[in-house]
This record gives sequence, structure tokens and C-alpha cells, in this order.
Amino acid sequence: MTRRISAVTIVVPNYDEAIAFYVGSAGFHVVEDTDMGNGKRWVLIAPSPDAQTPILIAQADGKKQTAAIGNQTGGRVGFFLHTDDFYTDFDRMTQSGVFFEEAPRDEPYGMVAIWRDPWGNRWDLLELKKS
Repeated sequence: MTRRISAVTIVVPNYDEAIAFYVGSAGFHVVEDTDMGNGKRWVLIAPSPDAQTPILIAQADGKKQTAAIGNQTGGRVGFFLHTDDFYTDFDRMTQSGVFFEEAPRDEPYGMVAIWRDPWGNRWDLLELKKS
């Protein structure tokens, strides 16, 4: 039996604003953007077109979902973007307006810096050390 996570969800206030940030600033790709009717869309983004697990961008619907925007993981880093060229990605993202909470730091496992999307979701940009 094969099992895998097919997608994870990030709740945002607006589909197009999320696409503009994640694609335009963070360098992600739109994998799918399908109109589901009644104002709903199935929007999948990923750091590369061949990524195994895309992110479903879900526009908040109602007070409960709106309240979760930017705090889906209780303030912890909840998303991890791995790269094989940390400083190229860090520099490109910084120049594109991505807010990094800290300067890059060298940890025993690799290079890391925490960044946030415009709604407060926290991410690690990581380049793992080769063993």
C-alpha cells in the first residue's frame, strides 16, 4: 500500500493576493487554478512544478476561517521550504519583498532563516547540510 500527503492548505483572505505573493515574491508556481463555481477556486501552488506535495490556497469563508488566517500553526513555523541554493533563494526572495524575521544562520543541520507571508504564516527557508 502506498500512502502520501497529496496537499496541505493555507487559508488566505484572497486567492489572487495569495497567488501574487507566493508566485510573484516567493518564487512558487501555480500548478492548478480551477474555478469551482460560487466564488470558489481550487488553487494549487508549489515551489517547483514537479513538487510532490502542493499547497492548496483556500480563501477564507466565514468568521472561523478568517480568524485562522496567519495563525494556522499557533505562531510556530509551520511550513518548510527546502532549497539546494540557500543564498540565491534568500537574496531573490528578499529583493522581491519577502520579510525575513532574522538573518540567515548556520545550524548543525544546515542554513536556515525564518520568513513570513503577508498574513503571518511562518516558514523556514532551509538548505540541509550534505552528509
